[in-house]
Amino acid sequence: MDMVGEENGEGSARRIQVRFVTKLSAPYKVPTSAIAIPVDLTRFGLSSLVNALLEGNDADYKPEPFDFLIDGEFVRMSLEQFLLAKGISAERILEIEYTRVVAPRKEEDPSLHDDWVSAVDGASSRFFLTGCYDGLGRLWKGAGLCTHILEGHSDAVTSVSIINPEGMETVTLATASKDRTLRLWKINTEEAINHPMRVRAFKILRGHKSSVQSVAVQTSGEMVCSGSWDCTINLWRTNDLNAEDDLVSKKRKVEGQVEDSQLEGEAFTTLVGHTQCVSSVVWPQQESIYSASWDHSIRKWDVETGKNLSDIFCGKVLNCLDIGGEGSTLIAAGGSDPILRIWDPRKPGTSAPVFQFASHTSWISSCKWHDISWFHLLSASYDGKVMLWDMRTA
Repeated sequence: MDMVGEENGEGSARRIQVRFVTKLSAPYKVPTSAIAIPVDLTRFGLSSLVNALLEGNDADYKPEPFDFLIDGEFVRMSLEQFLLAKGISAERILEIEYTRVVAPRKEEDPSLHDDWVSAVDGASSRFFLTGCYDGLGRLWKGAGLCTHILEGHSDAVTSVSIINPEGMETVTLATASKDRTLRLWKINTEEAINHPMRVRAFKILRGHKSSVQSVAVQTSGEMVCSGSWDCTINLWRTNDLNAEDDLVSKKRKVEGQVEDSQLEGEAFTTLVGHTQCVSSVVWPQQESIYSASWDHSIRKWDVETGKNLSDIFCGKVLNCLDIGGEGSTLIAAGGSDPILRIWDPRKPGTSAPVFQFASHTSWISSCKWHDISWFHLLSASYDGKVMLWDMRTA
């Protein structure tokens, strides 16, 4: 079958044999027979072609834009340029996968704070948690709808984490602060609240000698780890019962009423090795913790033994770190330049990143892999931009 392009005279170009395939269901499936198309078609031309094929099968079909992949990588140039760049032969039948274009999300109303917002965790489908330089944590049910205010820190909140994001009613939260402490909180998210409820922590974790910069939760939720400006990583238990390393603080009187006592926990393990601020920690597997530091290194730690298992040195101060991607093994990190770097630890013997994304114009402050998709990664920067990356266009 010979399909002649109608846009911009593309029909005069050399043709190649292609077969369109998709994982989409009806009415988005075109016939799988091979057809001849101009080799200089771009994404727009390919999308017009697929829409024409779909309209031929269904008179009620309404055209929409599509994205296209060859060998798992998005096509962001003409077919001819892509084949040359990737060294793909035009003599065989080329299989092109198409998928619907993801429409940009509409920006919601802002959730206003009284000072700089330093941290956010959106791990729950029902709410999100923020930390602020006013020393408060806040739980939000939606844009602009604050239901709980977490008060007790005496300095800026630097990091927040939801410990059991899909808890039925009560959820446990962790916050870290420049006041050198972490605090654990229990919140009933199903309570009907007409105005923000002020909440005290049920447990205060003390032991760092300087500002706590990052907190991460073990996958089981039984422990958290924290990275600090004192160059150490501490491990803590999240239980609300007395343990060997827990002390009960005295009850206090507020306006003539005695408030419930608060547990005070001490770290049961300290990981030592970094020589500068531990800026970011993540706990992606039960047995392993990863950390990033201003000493230019990313380290992997064995939780049971406390040993430093591996190091990656990148030559830059590091601000953020996350583990994800293919097989949940890729390491993404950003720091004191505009480049987001990706390492694959399955490739031993080299500390060179496998990908480098350089579209930001200032330091990178945060990065996060998609929880489900292996291909998608977010980064935020001091240039005021949040960027969504797709590994298939790398």
